[in-house]
Amino acid sequence: MKTVKYILENKIKTIVSVSPNDSVLEALRIMMEKNISALLVVDQEVLLGIFTERDYARKIILKGRSSAGTAIHEVMTANPHTVGFNDAIDHCMQLMTNRHFRHLPVVENGQLMGIISIGDLVKYIIEDQRETINQLESYINS
Repeated sequence: MKTVKYILENKIKTIVSVSPNDSVLEALRIMMEKNISALLVVDQEVLLGIFTERDYARKIILKGRSSAGTAIHEVMTANPHTVGFNDAIDHCMQLMTNRHFRHLPVVENGQLMGIISIGDLVKYIIEDQRETINQLESYINS
C-alpha cells in the first residue's frame, strides 16, 4: 500500500506559506499567483495553522472584515490535522472525507515536509486503478 511519502515524492517540492502576521490580502495575492487554494501558516519553521479559500469566505467575506486589515492568525484554522510519511493514502482520504477538508499538512519528526490535497489523492487513485486495469488486461490477454 502506498503512503503519503509516495505522493510527496511525486509532487513539486515547494512549501508555500505565510507568517501569522501577514495580512489576508497578502495571502490571497500569493494564492492567486501560485494558483493554489490553501496556504500553510508558519513561524520559524513551525506549522501554526492553515488558511484556505473556505476560511476567507466564512471568516472575512461573510463577516464583513477587511482583507487588508486582518492578520492571518486571526482567521486561520489553528493546529490543523496533519499526517506523516507513513500514513496510508486510504487513511488520508477517509480523514479528509469525514472531516470535510481538502488539504493535509505533512509533518515528519516535527518538521513540516509539505502538504497534500484531495486532488493529489484522487490523482493517485486514478493512476492506481489504471495500473490495475492494465495488469488485468495483460493477464487476460496472455
